[in-house]
Amino acid sequence: MLYHLFTYLRENFGMFGAGVFYYITFRTAMAIILSLIITTVLGKRLINYLQKKQIGETVRDLGLAGENQKKGTPTMGGLIIIAAILIPTLIFARVENVYIILMIVSTIWLGLVGFIDDYIKVFKKDKEGLAGRFKIMGQVGLGIIVGLTLYYNDNVAVSRDLYKGAPQIYNPTEEVVSPVKTRKDEQGKTHQYVWVKSATTTIPFVKTHEMSYEGIAAIFGEKNAKAVTPIIYVLFVIFIITAVSNGANITDGIDGLATGVSAIAGICLGIFAYVSGNHIFANYLGIMHIPNLGELSIFIGAFVGACVGFLWYNAYPAQVFMGDTGSLALGGIIASLAIIVRKELLIPIICGIFLVENLSVMVQVAYFKYTKKKYGEGRRIFLMSPLHHHYQKKGYHESKIVTRFFIIGIILAITSIITLKLR
Repeated sequence: MLYHLFTYLRENFGMFGAGVFYYITFRTAMAIILSLIITTVLGKRLINYLQKKQIGETVRDLGLAGENQKKGTPTMGGLIIIAAILIPTLIFARVENVYIILMIVSTIWLGLVGFIDDYIKVFKKDKEGLAGRFKIMGQVGLGIIVGLTLYYNDNVAVSRDLYKGAPQIYNPTEEVVSPVKTRKDEQGKTHQYVWVKSATTTIPFVKTHEMSYEGIAAIFGEKNAKAVTPIIYVLFVIFIITAVSNGANITDGIDGLATGVSAIAGICLGIFAYVSGNHIFANYLGIMHIPNLGELSIFIGAFVGACVGFLWYNAYPAQVFMGDTGSLALGGIIASLAIIVRKELLIPIICGIFLVENLSVMVQVAYFKYTKKKYGEGRRIFLMSPLHHHYQKKGYHESKIVTRFFIIGIILAITSIITLKLR
């Protein structure tokens, strides 16, 4: 919003200083600051309101240390996070950008699914909340929207330099969607390039970034490959969004864990978005240049600021819980960002904490059912799942568990960033 306002003022009235809004870095910094203000200042008012209305958490008796102290803690604090993401984005970002639109939709969509779940738990006094199938339907619906938009929208493209007058086309699903453009590199040399609509992605630790069209053609045949490719792509997107949003939801089990891990993942994805959206950095690093992607840095800045600001109240001992309103939204945002910046295959590293938490539940349940069927008595691998509860059962304090998970998250984020050069 302010970008267009100050552009108008500069072009028509020569307003001094208005040009600063052209810089993505400035608008990103402003988005971070505003999101922090919203979460820390306005967040306190929302917490007081939730306490006044007695919108508190109902804690199940799991036999964990300190869980009785959490009863009655205000929940649905994810509303603070969502507001702190959307307001700075709408003010500082160019909202006509397709990536910004997708992220706004992702935030509201899964935030609404989580809100309905929390509403049923709090106001309807139903501990089960929204039925699991409806949550899955919401995640699948978002996956379809994101997948189809990224595959078919002409504004979603990658930049390809011209070689001997033509761009390199990897497979029949790709098509040129722009006239020939020119740019100068850091040495001042002029390059010609075009935008190519493509579902190509980044393969970690490998120099090439081609979609495995040949593999699809080998399975379904060359004639069917072009028709099957978008279906496989959308299914892949659905799987990622469902897995990561559920992972974030499961991770949100102790004070500050999901919030801090999400902030770390957001910083990592913000770096990817900025360098991939800037043709100079992309050319220097030898990575895929994605036009207009840099604008996503503003949204990510607001996202990180919202997570850090919310951590002010969500750190141990938590004054507010985000509820499914926040956890489902955070997971959906991270998944959508990873897909948009073409880093889907790095998700097991970037979201390693979410992955391990998810797997701990799946392994625990599967092993329990297997041993009950084989021995007549269910056995467990962990003292309790998800994994953070296992460490609680072993006697570790919440703060120590969260801090160590943060350290692991930082290591995973750094490992992901290293892939920019280690190929």
